[in-house]
Amino acid sequence: MDRKSLFRKMRKNKMFLIGGTGVLVIILLCALAPLYVAYDPLEADLAARLLPPEWLSNGWKGHIFGTDPLGRDVLTRVLIGGRASLLISFSVVIFSTIMGVVLGLAAGYYGGLADTIIMRFCDIMMATPALLLAVCVVAVLGSSYSNLIFVLILTNWLMIARVVRGVVLTIRNADYVNAARLMGAGNARIMAREVLPNTLTQVIISATQNLGVVILTEASMSYLGMGVPLPTPAWGTMLSDGREYISTAPWIVIVPGVILMLTVLAFNFFGDGVRDILDPKNKD
Repeated sequence: MDRKSLFRKMRKNKMFLIGGTGVLVIILLCALAPLYVAYDPLEADLAARLLPPEWLSNGWKGHIFGTDPLGRDVLTRVLIGGRASLLISFSVVIFSTIMGVVLGLAAGYYGGLADTIIMRFCDIMMATPALLLAVCVVAVLGSSYSNLIFVLILTNWLMIARVVRGVVLTIRNADYVNAARLMGAGNARIMAREVLPNTLTQVIISATQNLGVVILTEASMSYLGMGVPLPTPAWGTMLSDGREYISTAPWIVIVPGVILMLTVLAFNFFGDGVRDILDPKNKD
């Protein structure tokens, strides 16, 4: 697809524009939060506990979305917590994509025993509930950023590996691949130069669609107390801490819940838009 056609599809695809705009806004708000937030996300102020949302009546230095049971500003904690969630999610998607591509290439290109071992391991992993496996691994290894990222990578490379393998199976005996073999190219060079570029479209689509799933999984683990280590705020942790106050101070749960929902929705829209744009069957 030429650049002109790509940009035309991007401009015409509403899902891509809405999702991309939402993703960009969320990333900027969270990434730049330390530069403009008015409160310390970890500092308690019992004199200001459970204050209802003030919106913009007191300007940016007011408690726009209220405070939690320890008097901490909810908006500040949502923005700072979003930085941790997004950083973990992007790290997981990048490394799980690399892992899935490498194993998928090996399984599809070499076939035989390598394909059997990798795909049967995929089947075993996919038959195990991902969240249950993640919780069990973190319970054994302990809660930390590295362990959380590791367990999320462990449960998110499978689909990409299967997608890459399927693409490689259809092209590994193509004329240009056989020509590269006849010219003396080694297997590693053929996979890198001839096979891998033909899988990039499907890899990009799978990776972008996987972002929302990873964010939701990380929030679920934080809700269970096995995600982002304390005292760092996280959306799932805020939902867990506020569930006891849902009838008396619902903003404690509603604000991070709505932000989480909008974030996942934006990434899903963005992923669907990328799929529609890069899909060669879509001629619009």
